[in-house]
Amino acid sequence: MNNISSSFEYFLRQLASHRHYLVPGLLLSLVAVLVVPLPPGILDVLLAANISLAAVILLTTIYTKSPLDFSVFPALLLITTLGRLVLNVASTRLILSADASSPEAAVGMAGHVIEAFGGFVAGSSIIVGAIIFLILVIVQFVVITKGATRMSEVAARFTLDAMPGRQMAIDADLSAGLIKEREATDRRDRVLREADFYGAMDGASKFVRGDAIAGLVIIVVNIVGGLGVGLLERGWSPGATFDLFTRLTIGDGLASQIPSFLIAVAAGLIVARAGDRRPLGMEIPTQLVSQPAALALVASFLVVLSILTPLPTFPLLILAAVLGGLAWSSHQQRIEEEKQDAIEEPIVIPETNTVAPVVDMLQVELGIGLLSLAQVEQGGQLLERFSAVRASISQELGLVVPPIRVLDNIELANSSYRIKIRGGIVGEGTLHRDREMVVVGEEVGRGFDGIREKEPVFGLSALWISTDRSEEARELGLTSVDALSVLVTHLSQIVTHHASELISWEEVSRLVEGLKQTSPRLVEETMSESLTISKLHRIVKLLLAEQVPIIDMETIVETSADHICGSIETCVEKVRIALRRQICSQVSSQNVHGQQSIQCITLPPAIESALHRNTYSDLQPKTLSTALSRATAPIVREGRPAVVVVSSEAARRFLREAVAQYEPSIVILSQQEIVTEVDLEVVGTIDVASRAS
Repeated sequence: MNNISSSFEYFLRQLASHRHYLVPGLLLSLVAVLVVPLPPGILDVLLAANISLAAVILLTTIYTKSPLDFSVFPALLLITTLGRLVLNVASTRLILSADASSPEAAVGMAGHVIEAFGGFVAGSSIIVGAIIFLILVIVQFVVITKGATRMSEVAARFTLDAMPGRQMAIDADLSAGLIKEREATDRRDRVLREADFYGAMDGASKFVRGDAIAGLVIIVVNIVGGLGVGLLERGWSPGATFDLFTRLTIGDGLASQIPSFLIAVAAGLIVARAGDRRPLGMEIPTQLVSQPAALALVASFLVVLSILTPLPTFPLLILAAVLGGLAWSSHQQRIEEEKQDAIEEPIVIPETNTVAPVVDMLQVELGIGLLSLAQVEQGGQLLERFSAVRASISQELGLVVPPIRVLDNIELANSSYRIKIRGGIVGEGTLHRDREMVVVGEEVGRGFDGIREKEPVFGLSALWISTDRSEEARELGLTSVDALSVLVTHLSQIVTHHASELISWEEVSRLVEGLKQTSPRLVEETMSESLTISKLHRIVKLLLAEQVPIIDMETIVETSADHICGSIETCVEKVRIALRRQICSQVSSQNVHGQQSIQCITLPPAIESALHRNTYSDLQPKTLSTALSRATAPIVREGRPAVVVVSSEAARRFLREAVAQYEPSIVILSQQEIVTEVDLEVVGTIDVASRAS
């Protein structure tokens, strides 16, 4: 016994270690079955395996927490469909080529599984078997398959429509400091996988529909072919021939259509998942008994039916008692949960002594209706989220963001807010606390009632919908964002783009003092009359104006000291070259070959030469900015930063000065700022007439 157990364990280990050969081997076996006759015993094993596999797929679908947990389902659907059709060919060959002297002797020639389905399941009646087969096919074809196909089409369409909004929501959470880069990458990958999955399901559902049609055609062909074989080749009587081949054909049809029915149900279940995070086996019972009032009303209705109608009393009363017990249990559980929530101790927020600065570097003003966002005692998380924004930007740019002063402003509308830097307004918007924002297109948003406004960060069309419809929006694949997240994302974007206005002389001095702790000789020898804190402050401001990180202060100070004899602008260009790795990492991405690359546009030599001499006056800065924006539009649509690469740092500086006022988001790089490890992919250029070519 131990030897058998050990041998079986060894076989399983070997099978697991070579499982990558399983699918190719299975497909080759399907081809072999098409041309090689199978003995009845092997066909019995394959038919039983087909039924078992269908049951495993159905139960796996029920117990998965998310459709992506079973992402191989579309491919598995195709393989199982092909497998059933191949088994139909093999069983048809056995049925029609049965080598027997009489119809009675030919009954078992097609295998015991087909014989059992034709006899036991069909009730030993041809009519009963035919009716069961037709019911299975009709239910599968008209109800389940048609519904699953439609759900797959809708899920694929809405998933693709919602991709831009979900991608921007991920970017917003990342910029707000709510998630890390790795989590953002995982979320983006999940969005792409969902789109691929539902797109594949849209096509794979057609196989289920075709399988049902093929089942009807095969049963007719088998009966007609069997009559021809029995009457013409074997010389059997018409009645016995019809009874034999009809019974075997119906058994064959049931043996293949029952697994097909189970997989069709699984296909419907997996696309019907509406954002569940728990298996259906847990979710369905939980939600069914979540409303005790509904259960109690149904129990009362059953009692009334048992009294006032001739329906059987005993079954109705049993069901009424079960539903009444579930209603009472659900009601008691809800009461216990409410009591538990009521006795929870309030969270005590420790007092902090904060002193307001003389000048508010960064200030957020709220209307009266938004003050509760900042009130911790009312559950407001605004201050906590602002702290996360400061930490995220500090880690990304090396800038210590000054404290954010939150004030009320009675002059603002109740739901309005305003963001100020050094007392100047840099952004404002409107929030609706009782609603959530979804970024929608005209077609998708038409089914929602809400307040249509522009999303404050990216300027996209958005809709403020009621919170009770947010779940409906998520079912459509849209991403809803609460009012607090909208404000936090807007603030993060403003702080990043105005970082140069937030770096003070004192902050640069503190950065130098911090550098002195790690590189004292460097600071001692470089910080002199030539390189003062004021000049270094100017250099750092120019770097932050283009979102260049100042984390590596050692390189910034060392390079600045080497080139400070020239102009500040020239010195900044040299510092940018020294920081080229950090700059490239901000704008590069992985291409299809797995290498880091930068997609960019370039300028014609004539324009670059004129920029280098600072004599190009034929083209106004606004016109040049518009031309660059048009040329970089294809790159931006792919989710990449708009990058323009020129030949020299002098041309880069003049081009940046020309377009900064109109298109500050365009990244201007020189060839000297491109590291050798990053490939440069030129996707276009602009001509003298400022059109993308």
